[in-house]
Amino acid sequence: MSVRALLFDLDGTLIDSDPLHFEAYHQISARYGVTFDEDFFSRHISGHTNATICAKLYPSLSVAEHERIGDEKEDLFRALLAGQARAIPGVQAAIAWGRAHDLKLAIVSNAPPANVTASVAALGLDGAFAVEIYGGLVAKSKPDPMPYREALARLGVSADQAVAFEDTPLGVRAAVGADIATVGLTTTQSPDALMTAGATLTIADFEDTGLIPFLSERIGAR
Repeated sequence: MSVRALLFDLDGTLIDSDPLHFEAYHQISARYGVTFDEDFFSRHISGHTNATICAKLYPSLSVAEHERIGDEKEDLFRALLAGQARAIPGVQAAIAWGRAHDLKLAIVSNAPPANVTASVAALGLDGAFAVEIYGGLVAKSKPDPMPYREALARLGVSADQAVAFEDTPLGVRAAVGADIATVGLTTTQSPDALMTAGATLTIADFEDTGLIPFLSERIGAR
């Protein structure tokens, strides 16, 4: 069955936001005497929910304090995002290619809805996505496949009619768990880590010469 939809993670997949998330958590964590490096961020923070991150960084604090810190961190992230948004190379062209081939487009992210809205606007992609799945919209977050299954249902396509794009093993496991062929972007992780998680293909970014042939084969002659 030919592909009819492209499903995109947000952070690290469409937008190079990890440096901003790192800075936001770094600033807040310093107030609590907590430090971490980029390797720790890559392995334990990138792609995870704020609840999971705060439990790891601040285990002695209450859930209510974790929620407050998470909200504060996202406010700081959006402040940093203003004027500093950097698209992953080739994003706009890839979205235009999908639209030109009548593919349905969706975002599937653990990020709060305000972050999704701000990031999409910063990329100049308002109105590009038929469906936006964000943190808290469904009962379980990635790495559970539920966000991807919800996106498929809202788009009206089956798993074998979709391709997902993710930049972390956590995200790849979520998409693959929903039986979706997944392209891993090596923007934050190694090709081996993404392939081990179940990616069908890895690419450096959306300008990678292997991407369009991969997609063209799957959409068929339509």
